[in-house]
Amino acid sequence: MIISDIFENAPNVKIKDIMTDSRVKMEDAIFFCIIGLVNDGHNFITQAIENGAICIVHSRELEKYYEGITYLKVDDTLTALNQFACAYYGDVTSDMTVYGVTGTNGKSTVAWIIRYLISRYKKCGYIGTMGYMWDDTVNDTFLTTPDVEVLHQMLKEIYDHGCRDISIEVSSQGLDLRRIDAVKFDYVIFTNLTHDHLDYHGTMENYYLAKEKMFKIVGPEQTGIVNIDDSYAQRIIKAAKCKIATFGIHNEADYKANNVKLFKDHTEFELVCKGKTYHINTNLVAEFNVSNLLAVLATLAEAGYNIEDLIPYLASIPQVMGRVQIIDCGQNFNVIVDYAHTPDGYEKIYEYINSITEKGKRIITVFGAHGARDYKKRPMIGKIADDNSDVLILSAEDDHWEDPYEICKEIAGGITKNSWVYIEDRYDAIRQGIELANEGDTVCILGKAAEQYFKIGDGKVFWMGDDNAAIDILNKYIKGEES
Repeated sequence: MIISDIFENAPNVKIKDIMTDSRVKMEDAIFFCIIGLVNDGHNFITQAIENGAICIVHSRELEKYYEGITYLKVDDTLTALNQFACAYYGDVTSDMTVYGVTGTNGKSTVAWIIRYLISRYKKCGYIGTMGYMWDDTVNDTFLTTPDVEVLHQMLKEIYDHGCRDISIEVSSQGLDLRRIDAVKFDYVIFTNLTHDHLDYHGTMENYYLAKEKMFKIVGPEQTGIVNIDDSYAQRIIKAAKCKIATFGIHNEADYKANNVKLFKDHTEFELVCKGKTYHINTNLVAEFNVSNLLAVLATLAEAGYNIEDLIPYLASIPQVMGRVQIIDCGQNFNVIVDYAHTPDGYEKIYEYINSITEKGKRIITVFGAHGARDYKKRPMIGKIADDNSDVLILSAEDDHWEDPYEICKEIAGGITKNSWVYIEDRYDAIRQGIELANEGDTVCILGKAAEQYFKIGDGKVFWMGDDNAAIDILNKYIKGEES
């Protein structure tokens, strides 16, 4: 791409790649001096040039200018990066219907089901916690909402594989760091807002304000879908610049669930909207998934899909990886794997766990906490697990640079009712939980779900996933073999 095609008064210099990390070697790249939370790209210009940058986009006066290098001074390098990355990869979201989902919990489930249902009619992509996808292809993203240039590269790849619809999970950090500024959203969905990511945002108010941005980057031609049961809903609605449709279970809404009946393996309820009532039978379980499904149905109805046509697909929604995943290998006790990692997520998963566990039977929980983030919630999830469990096994999760035992000791600060045991190796911890289970008990494995890696330091180490570990252990356990 020629720089002058994007930036006014720029020379006709051909660019072959976009660079934001000066350590990565590239050929004929344009380097954006992004001012981040820790580092300032202006301090790494020399390294960027050594690694292939031929154009430097900066917002500050520089002490040194290298001969043969093109320099572009802008007011804001992040705005320039969004503008350039979007154009470089073809501004594909202008030719797509884009669904953006934000909220503390439920993003993955809502975005996944939107993709699933739209895919009954046409190709639909997905970007989020579970990777980036089209057709049967799944690739890793590392971040829920990838960095600007990576996001637009993924969007282009998905577009080139024939998708003209896409559902995207949008994290609060992604919003705050403006990773989605150049994405043209058609529908934006707010699921809920509860305690999480306060290591980054500092306060719940800052966390909310990050989420609120999702409803300010779209205009009156777009539509926002809001969970009216959430305490922040009215603020979101008031701040929004787009049209609004609401969904809910406990408050009046444009799309409301009545007569909710929860079962171990399915859920039934009546959907009331636009003067009609629809009977919904879905294989999704737990009340929070009723809310998630309402978000999906409200969104697709607003997008022009016929609810009656969607209903038959709701009874057999494919398993959302690691979200209330029932592991059944023929054992006579329950095994549930879930991604829950926030206090609200724990409260909601235990509502379901308690509903399927017979009185007098035990709940065994295997869990840990993410390192290098939101230390305050560690004793909070410890207390919730303690209040709802009979046996507690703490284990390593995504440690980053922390000692996993020290993380678990902080979790244990909220444990006062039960004793707890620490087993660092996660496979062994899951095996211990399963081997302790008697008939009718429930083993609850929380945190990693289907993620097939541990985040250690700045990188990743392979992990088979909590779901696969449980299946492996159960197969050996049922056959009487040693694990």
